[in-house]
Amino acid sequence: PHKKGPPSTQLSHSPFPLHFQPPSPNLHLNKMTSLHNINNTGTASSLLLEDYVRTHIACPPHKKGKAGRKNNAKYLPKSHDSPFGDFPPEYKKNLRSSQNLTGRGANGLSMTGRSASPTKSSSPTKVVPRTHKRSGNGGASSSLLKGKKPPKAKAPKGGAFKKRQIPPTQFRRFYDRGDLPIAVEHKGTGNEITWKVDEKRLDYHHYLPIFFDGLREKEEPYRFLAVEGTFNLLQAGGAKIVNCIPQLIIPIKTALNTRDPEIICTMLKVIQQLVLSNELVGEALVPYYRQILPVLNLFKNFNSNTGDSIEYSQRKRLNIGDLIEETLQLLEIHGGEDAFINIKYIIPLYNSVVLS
Repeated sequence: PHKKGPPSTQLSHSPFPLHFQPPSPNLHLNKMTSLHNINNTGTASSLLLEDYVRTHIACPPHKKGKAGRKNNAKYLPKSHDSPFGDFPPEYKKNLRSSQNLTGRGANGLSMTGRSASPTKSSSPTKVVPRTHKRSGNGGASSSLLKGKKPPKAKAPKGGAFKKRQIPPTQFRRFYDRGDLPIAVEHKGTGNEITWKVDEKRLDYHHYLPIFFDGLREKEEPYRFLAVEGTFNLLQAGGAKIVNCIPQLIIPIKTALNTRDPEIICTMLKVIQQLVLSNELVGEALVPYYRQILPVLNLFKNFNSNTGDSIEYSQRKRLNIGDLIEETLQLLEIHGGEDAFINIKYIIPLYNSVVLS
């Protein structure tokens, strides 16, 4: 009997040669996906590496002033007073009152240990209001010389691009209580997440919104766990993600409204992965464009004019303008027929990538 040979040696009735493959209809999408590495699971590791370069190489800790740390810390949510939680309110009141004492203890001894004359009650001292220098009329003289005109007050800024206060996240509260089945696995090539339960067996209605809520964290280990855990859940979710879309809108909107470029870049990468995770997610996001896209309209042209110099944020995928353009293109490609008209309604300067 005649034996069939390998597929490469069999004759084909196709009009194309054997080595020719017809172009795929999603060729543009495949090129964009492979070019920008959208399905990158090392986004959290790249954030850690970027933090180390910025804080230890570009600006070493011994040369870094306290002003920069204070400016960045004022937008972060308040942390716990201790590893075991916050102090009770009564202890805080006693601690605050003890700090207000002017170096004298309750038994009349000074803080240096020397004995001082204990007084039962100190008489209230009369406070004399302090006058500024040259505020009186004594020795004043008149002159016909015209003084300098006061400078005109500058117009106040609207603050559209100013950072907002970052609200506390539910992810931090659940992780501190030990309710999340994750742990950090330290490796030589980079940290990874160890799941105590298989990701496919998790309740996505409960866990996926919590991980999305933690994407606005900027402190470790919360940020690494939230970003890496979100990408892992999106890769293993499949059809479960479509039913969780309404619960994900509020965490996405809250993270984008912080106006923090670092948080916005992270959220845009997650939205791209969310759209590519399932075929129906793109159409399910169309009714929620009014909650997601207004902030993207603000930062769409948020690029720096560097002339002929190199913009390294493009290689690191930290350029907000490019990420917004990629995200809008993915939303239009996977959003169906009504995607472009809804994007155009909120972002008038957007040009279609399908119709062109």
